[in-house]
Amino acid sequence: MLYYLFKYLQELGVPGSGLFNFISFRSGMAVITSLLTTLIFGKWFIAYMRSRQIGESVRDLYLDGQKQKIGTPTMGGIMIIAAIIIPVLLFAELSNTYILLLLFTTLWLGAVGFADDYIKVFKKNKDGLNSRAKLAAQIFLGIVVGLAIYLSPDTLASTFPLKTTLPFVKDNEFDYSRIAWFVDSDQYPWVGWIIFIAVVTFIITAVSNGANMTDGLDGLASGTSAVSAATLLVFAYLSGNVIFSQYLKIMYLPGIGELVVFTSAFIGATIGFLWYNAYPAQIFMGDTGSLTIGGIIAVIAILVRKELLIPIFCGIFLIENISVMAQVWYFKRTLKKYGCGMHLFLMAPLHHHYQKKGIPEPKIVARFIIVAIILAVVSVITLKIR
Repeated sequence: MLYYLFKYLQELGVPGSGLFNFISFRSGMAVITSLLTTLIFGKWFIAYMRSRQIGESVRDLYLDGQKQKIGTPTMGGIMIIAAIIIPVLLFAELSNTYILLLLFTTLWLGAVGFADDYIKVFKKNKDGLNSRAKLAAQIFLGIVVGLAIYLSPDTLASTFPLKTTLPFVKDNEFDYSRIAWFVDSDQYPWVGWIIFIAVVTFIITAVSNGANMTDGLDGLASGTSAVSAATLLVFAYLSGNVIFSQYLKIMYLPGIGELVVFTSAFIGATIGFLWYNAYPAQIFMGDTGSLTIGGIIAVIAILVRKELLIPIFCGIFLIENISVMAQVWYFKRTLKKYGCGMHLFLMAPLHHHYQKKGIPEPKIVARFIIVAIILAVVSVITLKIR
């Protein structure tokens, strides 16, 4: 909104109003506004949740320090969502298709996560929202994102149809239609788009659930998400800049630079939330936050054509997901083979395995964030390592 106001003031010749033409300025303002929103609104929100006695009721009591977390306010994802939307509405170009798509992603997954938390907290059902309903909502979002890229001229579907970026190779552009090598893509172009939408849906579901799995220790999900978002901010800025994209030989995506504003707000929201979520947490984000931040990261990665790098810069989410799947697979396999189910890890997800080994929670979180930073650096240097 302020973007359009100052654009109008610039037309009137008001000095200084031209600052809003610069993405760097608007991104900086988005970070500051997001941080302030989280810090100011967060204090009131936590007090309100405590007064209403809306907090965690179910914890893994056989883990150290879990009993004291019972009663801690939850659904803190509302703080994150508010701290993203407010600065985006103020400083972003709202006619930009990428921005609209991410606002929809934020509100949609926020609503799904809120429904899940509501059932857990108010209905006292620890299972929350039906897993099929949650999966259906994520699939719907994947279809919407895929179709939006296909139907909107702003997303350059006509210039870069179904293309993405392959890491570590010289000719790094890959067309998803190649997967359907057995079909004539000129005669049946819709086959390639079906493949693309399927890939998009899988990525959104996987990353969203990965963030949900990671949200088990104080500050872990918010800290690692901020690192992943910072990586995507670099990608969005470079892809939206003609000079840098030509120098790095990556796809130039007009309009994608506007995502820098959104991503900046996202980083400010997660860091601001970390202020209250750091050990010992004053509030938990709940599924309202974890599903939302995972979905946002996935959609931004898809829009900047860096979704194949997700296993690297979202490596923490990936390993958390894999640890759960491996634990279930190994238990079922040993149960069938030996008649007695055994565990691959002391407990899954992986962060709880280290808890069971006696490592203090703050140290686990700090080390996971350090690993996330290393993976982020590796992801960025893939732009030159080919």
